[in-house]
Amino acid sequence: MKCYSMLLKVLVFVCVAGIILSPCSAQNPVFRIGIIGLDTSHVPAFTKYINDIENKTGCKVVAGFPGGSPDVESSASRVEGYTNQLRDEFGVEIVNSIEELCRKVDGVLLESVDGRPHLTQIKPVIAAKKPVFIDKPMAGSLEDVIEIFRLAEANNVPCWSSSSLRYCPGIIGMRNNDEFGEIIGCDAFSPCSLEEHHPDLYWYGVHGVEILYTIMGTGCDTVRRVQTKDTEHVVGIWKDGRIGTFRGLRAGQRDYGAFVYGTKKIGPSGGYTGYGPLVDEIVKFFKTGNIPVTHEETIEIFGFMSAADESKAQGGKAVSVKSVIEKARKK
Repeated sequence: MKCYSMLLKVLVFVCVAGIILSPCSAQNPVFRIGIIGLDTSHVPAFTKYINDIENKTGCKVVAGFPGGSPDVESSASRVEGYTNQLRDEFGVEIVNSIEELCRKVDGVLLESVDGRPHLTQIKPVIAAKKPVFIDKPMAGSLEDVIEIFRLAEANNVPCWSSSSLRYCPGIIGMRNNDEFGEIIGCDAFSPCSLEEHHPDLYWYGVHGVEILYTIMGTGCDTVRRVQTKDTEHVVGIWKDGRIGTFRGLRAGQRDYGAFVYGTKKIGPSGGYTGYGPLVDEIVKFFKTGNIPVTHEETIEIFGFMSAADESKAQGGKAVSVKSVIEKARKK
């Protein structure tokens, strides 16, 4: 009996010690995240939030691949600094290839500030079957957006993209809002600086267009666009007759938000509240594998912006969003 009692105590001690000393045990797993593209302020901001033990994310950024685009000034001038910060401040391992990164992690944040290399960069991630979040702009063309999702779906790899503006409480909160009732129109706005290698609205206007879609939902039929030196103005007509607009700002006060028209109330949405709400959604995605924004909605968002470019080229004529997407699928 004494031997049995002693053996039981030893087993209890070993089990308790194992739980305390092994943070990666079944009782306390840590989801390892790798970052591709260390050339945006999102990289240290997301890492700080995810790795902060007080936020209890259950995830940790453990590896990074620098990437960088020499012909985009905002990438080339920042990749070294953010790479050093990730390594020196957060203790993240810097690796030499995306393939090496994938061997060390459970999921990936594709953060390259330039959308053009995203299709190439995501291919080894999909081959490694790692769930991936793609930051804005999702790609440098509508064709690439469609191809990324096609590859992800063909290989059963969870993949999605979103602006942080979508999850700001005063914006996402406009959906199913009893105070405003049914949303019958929306005028969204955001800064809209341009970058020569991307379609006009992809670079920064994407944030305001995402606000518009978060509040209005999908179903835009046609788009008309007017551009001046300091302003973009895009009018979308939804299939049910609702009208939603995007105003891109390049002068004066530049901010994020929308004016919302409901069946019960008219008023402003909330504005930008930081990266936290988006990162919470990313963490939830990594833990569950559930995609919070459908591929179809994201494709329509980029179709809307591409249709706006075609409208500009045609002197402001109405352009069908569906036709632009169908054309891109055939390429």
